[in-house]
Amino acid sequence: AQRVQAAGASILRGGAFKPRTSPYSFQGLRAEGLELLQEARKVTGQPIVTELMNNEHIPLFLDAKVDMIQIGARNMQNFELLKAVGKLNVPVLLKRGLSSTLEELVMSAEYIMAEGNPNVVLCERGIRTFEKLIRNNLDISAVPLVKMFSHLPIIIDPSHAAGRRDMVQPLSRAAIAAGADGLIIEAHNDPAHALCDGAQSLDLNQFDTVMKDIKRRAE
Repeated sequence: AQRVQAAGASILRGGAFKPRTSPYSFQGLRAEGLELLQEARKVTGQPIVTELMNNEHIPLFLDAKVDMIQIGARNMQNFELLKAVGKLNVPVLLKRGLSSTLEELVMSAEYIMAEGNPNVVLCERGIRTFEKLIRNNLDISAVPLVKMFSHLPIIIDPSHAAGRRDMVQPLSRAAIAAGADGLIIEAHNDPAHALCDGAQSLDLNQFDTVMKDIKRRAE
């Protein structure tokens, strides 16, 4: 947390609860993970964002005073969950579904806003195609298209889009050029031994390098 903050990150995202394709994969540290995020916030003063997977965990998230709630790609059209976070006074980071259209993404955001919560940030994290060299195809066109018919900010997640760390820097550059409002980039102090998504995580030195590059380009 201290290293990514020093590099210029404005918010710390950690997955306490992890939706995984396989039930045998690491599912996150759950409540303990929330406690670790709170500890990182206490030390750095950095706001925290983490993923909410069901309505039952809302009291846990409110007790932890999570600064921003992430709704993941697999829950983008979980309408009851969207309505529930719409009733909260907590900003929401809404990720695009693996095979969802941009209209569906914006309509999911409308479910949140219709309940009274206007603070929604959209996230393009790649869509599923026939390409096998990367995990998902980052849809750069999502940025200008969303800005044409929505007032909501949209950020890009190059880490989950490509699923490989060597693509993070070039995709980040493309996101900035397209006019994205922000980036969400995975970093890890020891990617080789990460329990989840190590292949797409930058080590902290790589994160420093990428941040210097993208800050210069953003300016």
